[in-house]
Amino acid sequence: MIRKFAVPVMIILLGISSMASAKITLKEGEKAPNFALKGNDGKMHKLSNFRGQYVVLYFYPKDETPGCTTEACSFRDDLSSITKEGAKVIGVSVQDVKSHKAFTKKYGLNFLLLADPHKKVARMYGVYNARWEMANRVTFIIGPKGRIVKIYPNVDPKVHAKQVIAELKTLTGKKVD
Repeated sequence: MIRKFAVPVMIILLGISSMASAKITLKEGEKAPNFALKGNDGKMHKLSNFRGQYVVLYFYPKDETPGCTTEACSFRDDLSSITKEGAKVIGVSVQDVKSHKAFTKKYGLNFLLLADPHKKVARMYGVYNARWEMANRVTFIIGPKGRIVKIYPNVDPKVHAKQVIAELKTLTGKKVD
């Protein structure tokens, strides 16, 4: 009986704790910190390599958890709408490449996941939650010139991809449906 309630309670506590410990110091309009991380494709990727297009850089707590799976699958399902707006989706968590490869394969994810096992990038972006040793669920939209144009500090995984699409349409001057 206790086990039945332990997982939902833990998820709620994780959500509350991650919101309470967010220390995002970056601001919209600032240059996004550059980094290089290994992706689920086994290659190194630098943020600066994506200049000239919008980047939806989303940090998430952990592969295979309910909220993270919901968010990743939403980005997967809406990827064509996001790419139509000239954007690239990149997910980052503090797990390793092996975990990202398994997560990608299991859910047919069609975008890049970057591994930050040393938590350096999560700290750089102010999303690292030391209490839970994972990244908080935060998204940054980075513009073609490398500046942060939008920060989502409180993400609802069920609707977030749609929010991002609407914001990208606004940024690119297209009519929002």
